[in-house]
Amino acid sequence: RISISCLLPASWHFSISPVGCPRILNTTLRQIVVIGILAAAVSLLYYSLVVIRNKYGRAYRDKRFHRYLARVTDTEATDTNNPNLNYGIVVDCGSSGSRIFVYCWPRHNGNPHDLLDIKQMRDKNRKPVVMKIKPGISEFASSPEKVSDYISPLLSFAAKHVPRAKHKETPLYILCTAGMRILPESQQKAILEDLLTDIPVHFDFLFSDSHAEVISGKQEGVYAWIGINFVLGRFEHTDDEDEAIVEVHVPGSENREAIFRKRTVGILDMGGVSTQIAYEVPKTVSFASSQQEEVAKNLLAEFNLGCDAHQTEHVYRVYVATFLGFGGNAARQRYEDSLFTSTMLKNRLLGKQTGMTSDSPYLDPCLPLDAQDEIQQNGQIMYLRGTGDFNLCREIIQPFMNKTNETQTSLNGVYQPAVHFQNSEFYGFSEFYYCTEDVLRMGGDYNAAKFTKAAKDYCATKWSVLRERFDRGLYASHADLHRLKYQCFKSAWMYEVFHSGFSFPVSYSNLKTALQVYDKEVQWTLGAILYRTRFLPLRDIQQENFRGSHSHWRSFSFVYNHYLFFVCFLIVLLSILLYLLRLRRIHRRMLRNSSSTSLWIEEGLPPQKIAGPL
Repeated sequence: RISISCLLPASWHFSISPVGCPRILNTTLRQIVVIGILAAAVSLLYYSLVVIRNKYGRAYRDKRFHRYLARVTDTEATDTNNPNLNYGIVVDCGSSGSRIFVYCWPRHNGNPHDLLDIKQMRDKNRKPVVMKIKPGISEFASSPEKVSDYISPLLSFAAKHVPRAKHKETPLYILCTAGMRILPESQQKAILEDLLTDIPVHFDFLFSDSHAEVISGKQEGVYAWIGINFVLGRFEHTDDEDEAIVEVHVPGSENREAIFRKRTVGILDMGGVSTQIAYEVPKTVSFASSQQEEVAKNLLAEFNLGCDAHQTEHVYRVYVATFLGFGGNAARQRYEDSLFTSTMLKNRLLGKQTGMTSDSPYLDPCLPLDAQDEIQQNGQIMYLRGTGDFNLCREIIQPFMNKTNETQTSLNGVYQPAVHFQNSEFYGFSEFYYCTEDVLRMGGDYNAAKFTKAAKDYCATKWSVLRERFDRGLYASHADLHRLKYQCFKSAWMYEVFHSGFSFPVSYSNLKTALQVYDKEVQWTLGAILYRTRFLPLRDIQQENFRGSHSHWRSFSFVYNHYLFFVCFLIVLLSILLYLLRLRRIHRRMLRNSSSTSLWIEEGLPPQKIAGPL
């Protein structure tokens, strides 16, 4: 006889005797089967919640901790045989040429908190799939019928890299920037019309009317802001207390609780012609006047990066402003025009010949010491010689900021919402990087005091010494004589734009100047493809939910919903316990009945009938 005991809410025991073994479906054997099922279920629960969760949790943590490293070293060729890989194409039609970028991303993981994991596609040689052609698309303003032929080589290039079976579901976006903005609307429309008419005839890409347009400077700034923050992982949700988080008041939800999420970074981009700034404005902004509020409407962009428009977790309010004429080269041109005009006027009034000959040049504090330069206007030549006075140069160019006395304004008196300097981070691109790195070799973390000292020393160094250093290769490989000559001016200009124009304090230490982020050039096209495909994950999530009821128990989505599984398991466990208690009562009743029958038999009397249920 085998006796088995089990500690349950109501302790009980039962026995198995040889006589009862043939009764396959008796109560005792059913109890054993139930206990076996219960033990298996407990083991299954432990395995799914502990082992699998640890496995995926560790994988997720490793992915999270090494994500940025992976972005640096992940140069593997794109697996075009992977059927779960999706593709997208963006054509950047700029003023000097057009470039095509091919992006790819795996299926969405089903978590509505996450965005698509978009990466630039790489060819068999592990090089980014990019192609550029010249001239700019705006050159065809007078012959728009030639535009489709002009852009066809770019699309053929992309078609060779994207698997043929994926063409019909691959979105194609042709986005035109500065060069097209200056054209009359009629010419813009004619160029876009030719693209929309001819491209679907020769290519099977997903290309609709809204996929070809001339984007505004505001849109371009938003896309650039999205691109840098996506690469830095600032759109990922986090529960880590060590992460820098910010309190965000979502527009239109003043009565709801504020959202706490990762702090995004702002961008500063100074090109040759224009300067741009973009950063998130997490809280409600105030305006000094109704006119300022009206201007701000055109500078504040509110958008939802989430796949579900009804969710507010990825709603962002970003300030974007572009300043034409405030780029490095344009600023120098404005400065020279001002010098020429003012000097010619003084010469006429005072009867002088300053700058008219190389023997009596104009002394320019914004050129390196003893460096010579010329300004040519209207057939006249004005000669310059540098004195290398960094502080005086800054003082002279300050009026070019066009600052006003109105509060909350920046360059040209344009509205600028307050920046929380203690809880912010900015990345500076283009001239912000070139000014700090090419010659001064100080790219990376910006320090105003160190930068000022280095710029002063450079400006005060004789031009002959600078040329000698240049010939010895002591500067960046792509630094040329043009950079050498105007480094003093551009250093002063960058400094004034940052500290006087945008009002960043001299003590500000959260600016990083960069050419690339994680060894990758951050293009606004990355932000564009991310923004324009932001609703695609919703389709995958819905499909995943539909398949969820039929999916394998070890799938990641199952583990992700382990709390729901745990509740269901408790309900099943409770049902089993109730069933076992019921079996115990039936077992005791049978034992009492059998013992009563045995007593009657031992006394030699016929057993009495037991009253059954009525």
